[in-house]
Amino acid sequence: MKKLIILIGFFGAFLLNSNEMVFGKETLTNGINVVFEAAPKDIVYPEKHFLKEKNTDIHIEMLINWSNESPTGSPTGGFIPYLDVLATIKNKDGKSMKVKLTPHLNITDNFHYAQNIQLPGKIEDLYEVTIEIIPPKNGQLGIHFDWNQNYGFLVEKQKFIYTDLSFEDIAKQSRR
Repeated sequence: MKKLIILIGFFGAFLLNSNEMVFGKETLTNGINVVFEAAPKDIVYPEKHFLKEKNTDIHIEMLINWSNESPTGSPTGGFIPYLDVLATIKNKDGKSMKVKLTPHLNITDNFHYAQNIQLPGKIEDLYEVTIEIIPPKNGQLGIHFDWNQNYGFLVEKQKFIYTDLSFEDIAKQSRR
């Protein structure tokens, strides 16, 4: 019984500290599902290549996966690699920043595109986020004849804009 209480406490604390703010959901051509999230800051390894947790306000993420509506052979839930993903974050005063979301791996989301960021204004500000999804550059992804005949491309260039976003609650959270 004591072990059960400890286990429930551990998972309860984990769930309380693992909130993510979904600020957009989209479906692309070929049945690809996209979810845009802001999550609490985190330590990302190797640390010398990513913004340190203490200098981070939020962890911005894009989950992009095959759905059950995707072409035959596409693993439902499978990650879509080789994309360039850019996020521009701008507050109401016009302060902005542009960041590349890079492939990340964790237990809850598995493969996703993300980046630790420091917001270009105050955490209390409202923000506009523009996400650009850019298909693989020529020569980065080989497309076989059958795929080319049926679909022609992995994804087309996309741009999504979300306005009046408050990241204050997420910025005040901690994963540990």
